[in-house]
Amino acid sequence: MAPRKDDKSQHGKVVAENRKARFNYEIVDTIEAGLVLAGTEVKSLREGKANIAESYANEEGGEMWLINSYVPEYLQANRFNHEPRRRRKILLKAREIARLAQGVQRDGMTLVPLKIYFNDKGRAKLLLALARGKKLHDKRQTQKERDWNRDKSRLLRDRG
Repeated sequence: MAPRKDDKSQHGKVVAENRKARFNYEIVDTIEAGLVLAGTEVKSLREGKANIAESYANEEGGEMWLINSYVPEYLQANRFNHEPRRRRKILLKAREIARLAQGVQRDGMTLVPLKIYFNDKGRAKLLLALARGKKLHDKRQTQKERDWNRDKSRLLRDRG
C-alpha cells in the first residue's frame, strides 16, 4: 500500500489532529499553510496542547482565517497570555486563497483543518483540506469498509 500524501513521517511533531474530518468529509485537496501565532501560543503548542476538532477556515477580505481553534493559555505567561479561542490568520499566497475561496463558493465545499504540526525547521504549520461533506450513506459505507478490512486482517493473521 502506498503511503498517504499526509503521512506522519512526512510531517514533524503533530500537535493537534482532526481525526473526525476524514470520516465526516471527503477530502478533495490538501494544502500546507503557515499560522500567525503569538509567542505564548507557540509555547502551548510545543507542550502538545491544542484542539482543532470543531474548527474551520474562512476567507474574509482576501485573507484566510482559522476560526474556533483552541490553544490553551500558557500557564507561565501570566498577564501576557493570549485568548484561547481567537481567530488566527492563515498564511497562504493570494493565488492559493483565491483557489480555495472559489472551491468553497462555487462547489459548496468546506475548509477543514486536518492537523497542526511543527515542520523540520521548527515552524508551526497547518494542513488544511478542501472537503465535501459526506452523506449518511457514505459514512455507513466507510464504516463497512473499515470493519471489513479489520476482519480481513484478523482472518489472515489467524490463518497464517
